[in-house]
Order: sequence, then C-alpha cells, then structure tokens
Amino acid sequence: MTDTYAKPIILWGDNGPSAEQDCACADEGSALNIPSLSESLETDCACPDGDSARWSDRVAFDPALRWQQTAGMYRAPLKEGYDLAFNPLGPAGVAVFNQSARQVLDLFQSPRTSAEVLSLNPALDQAGMVRATQQFAALGLLRSPSIVTPACRTESRLLTAWLHVTNACNLRCAYCYLAKTNSAMNETVGRAAIDAVVRSAIKHQFTAIKLKYAGGEATLNFPLVMTLHAYATTLAAQHNLTLHEVVLSNGVGLTAAMIDFMRAEKIRLMISLDGIGAAHDAQRVFENGAGSFRAVSHSIDRAVAHGLAPHLSITVTTRTADTVAEAVAFALDRDLLFNLNFFRETECAVAFGDLRAGEAQLVAGLRRALAVIEEHLPRRSLIAALVDRAAFTTPHDRACGAGHSYLVIDQHGGLARCQMEIEKTIADVFAEDPLQAVRDVHDGFQNVPVDSKEGCRDCEWRYWCAGGCSLLTFKMTGRSDVKSPNCNVYRSIYPEVIRLEGLRLLKWGDDLKH
Repeated sequence: MTDTYAKPIILWGDNGPSAEQDCACADEGSALNIPSLSESLETDCACPDGDSARWSDRVAFDPALRWQQTAGMYRAPLKEGYDLAFNPLGPAGVAVFNQSARQVLDLFQSPRTSAEVLSLNPALDQAGMVRATQQFAALGLLRSPSIVTPACRTESRLLTAWLHVTNACNLRCAYCYLAKTNSAMNETVGRAAIDAVVRSAIKHQFTAIKLKYAGGEATLNFPLVMTLHAYATTLAAQHNLTLHEVVLSNGVGLTAAMIDFMRAEKIRLMISLDGIGAAHDAQRVFENGAGSFRAVSHSIDRAVAHGLAPHLSITVTTRTADTVAEAVAFALDRDLLFNLNFFRETECAVAFGDLRAGEAQLVAGLRRALAVIEEHLPRRSLIAALVDRAAFTTPHDRACGAGHSYLVIDQHGGLARCQMEIEKTIADVFAEDPLQAVRDVHDGFQNVPVDSKEGCRDCEWRYWCAGGCSLLTFKMTGRSDVKSPNCNVYRSIYPEVIRLEGLRLLKWGDDLKH
C-alpha cells in the first residue's frame, strides 16, 4: 500500500459507513471501502450466529459541535506508517488510516470543533480534514459530548432451523454428540417441519428462513433433501420469505450429482475438515476405524471443480489444536471460507478421553493459524470466523440464536433448542407456534444477553463474543449467567485478529482503489 501522506486515507470493511458515501470519498483518494464478508454474519457452521445486534446509533456529523475520541477505542500501529482503530462498542468494524488521518484523530483527544482542529494545525488540508472527521464519526471513533447515542438492539429477521434428516452416519467422529441409529426423517415429517418453520416465521414477523439439512449425515437421505428443498422454495415464495439453505456434510459420500444439484439450486454446502491427513484422521474416522481425510479432500476438490465452493467447518480439539494452521492453509489455497470451532464436551465423546484443549494450547494453535493467514492475506474478510463464537462483522448480545431464533427438528418431528440437545425434545412440529414453545423453556441452559453475565458486563469485547456458547458455559459451570470458560482465549486472540483484518485492508487497498 503506497501513501503520499498528502491527504487523510481511511480504509474500512463493508460494515462501516454506507457504500454511497464510500464511493464519493474513494473518488478523491481520501477513503476506501473494501468489501468484507457480509454473508459470514450467519456462517455455514452447525451453530447459528447471534440473533440480536447491538450498536451505538450512527450519528450525523455536525462541524459546529465539539468532537473527541471515543472512550475505550482500541488502537495499534500496523506498518508503513499506518495505524488501526476499532471501537468494540461502536457501529462499525476495523478502520485503517494513514499518518495524515492519524494527525486528525489525535487532535480530537479533547473535545474540539473542526475549526478548532484546523486552527491547531493550519498545514492540514481542510477538505481532507473535514472528510476524515466525518468518517471517524461515522465509524464510531469520534463522539460528540452533545449527542446522546443510546445503544439500540434489533432482533434478527432470520429464523434458522436445523432439519435432522437422518440419524445415520458413515463416520464415527470422536467429538460427535449423537448416538447413531438408522432412523431417518420421512417426507410427511419433513413437510410438517417446513410448515412449522414457516408458521413461526410468519407469526413472529421474520422476513427470511434458513434451513440447515443435517444429521447424522444429510447426504445419506439426499432424496428427501431434494424433495424438501422444492417444497420449501414454493412455500417461502407464497409467504414472501427469503429462503437460505445449506447442507451440512462430512464430505465422504458426496456425489457429482449431489454437488450439481446444490449448485443449480443455490444451496450452500458445509463440509467438516479438521486437519490435513493424520490430523483429520485423528478424530474423523469411518466405522471401521479408517481415516476419512482422503475421501473428504477429494469431495472438497470435486465440489470446487463443479463450481460449488464449500464452507469448511474446522473443529479444534486437543488432538488438532497444534495442526489447525495446516487446515487453514488448505482452505486458503482453495480460496474457501471456513470457521474455527472449539470442542464442546458431550456425553458421547467421553470414551475418547479429554478432547478439550487447554488455554495455552488453543492460543498457540490459533496464533500459528493467524500467521498462515498473514502470509496469504485473502481478499475477503475472515474476521468473523477465526475465534469460535466471535463475530466481528457485527456487534451482538447473544452468541447464537438458541432459544430465540433457532429451531432444531429431529427425524421424528421433535423440537429442541440446540442440536447438541437434540435428544431433549420439548414439543413437536405440530405445535401451534413451535418457536414460542422453544422460547418458553426456562430450565437447563439459558441463552441470556451478555450484559446479564457475570464477568462480561464491563468487558470491552462483550458484544463480539457475547459471552461465548451458553450451553458450554452451563455444562462447565452449572450457570448461564457467567462468562465463557474460553474467555481468556478470546481476550488473548482478539487483538491479533483485529490486527490481521487491518493488514488485509492494507494489502487490498491499492487494488480496489485503482
């Protein structure tokens, strides 16, 4: 990234100020919006993302008012004279700026108007200074003491449903939470399940639904997936609902015909890949104990060749934490999106020993993965996928939608709050309002807002991890209202993830600008 320092330059991702404003700024070489991965707000891993968002209202810049740097803002140097800034409680993501823009921001350490700032440094380009000030305000890096901006909360308009189309699986993964059987969903139950999702979506004013065809191994009942897709497409159109679909697969049984169907019908594909070679095979094996990596990697490459780029879900355990960087390199080599998930304790996994990686091992493994990404910075943002339940693309106050905007439907039509509790059904798809039935469960884990969690209320990162997986916290502590057992890992890695996003913005700035 070259920089003449003639004008303030500010770079940000697509969760910053509006694209219309960005284009106007970029034309003058004073700012640039670099697209990040907005679709990763709701990634294709097993868990749904947070069902609510929280951010400070964006404010219109008034040059007559005094402005100052936002309290709690995270800042760090990058390279080539650039810095980054990030307001964990603000409306946008990471911003990167050059020396001239830094001079502007530094002049607002105390409340000042634009005119006062200009008088302190007459050498500043006036138009560039005003534009930079406007952008810093829009990014939440400057605040006016005269403007009260209470945090606002919006409920998700996306209702996600896990459709457990079969309980059968051709693998026996070490961390799986299911007791495998040959039981499968039939068409009658499947149609009733989609009816239930649409019924609750309409009642609760959702505008979109997302169906996750899962199991077991969803491809073992793929004819039903095809049938339900057709039914869901028709029903969603009838009720003016946007439909998103994804098949969650272990990758070992994917055929070319399945891949072509998903590509043609715009159904996304998630494949689990935990490592390369022996690292993957250490925890994802066939029933006879043979490793599955060769079959999985073949399916991934076949899908890419057929024009369907799968999302890779990488589960980090004590067996794979030391080699997760290799799986990340595999994804980057193929320009595939991925997410890193931490192992959650399950009763079925007890026989495999302790799979939970310690804090030091997790942090070391993640840092090696981040180093690989830094060497091969992708054009698209990965910031939402690198640390378990963190989602740096938008602030949120719940780590997932369990109990709020998420339905899990087993092969018999039973309803559960989370796929990891799929055997604890609380109603069925014939309930008048399945989502409300899930919301009315008040025992067991509770997916409470992060501001209700002890140890989280005063943390500057709380709207990005949202306190972590509520089910994991409940299993580990017996409480839902305390911080995640992974809190120290989050806090150690978050600054490094932010730095990585800053470097990505720097790398791709010139290409997108010119």
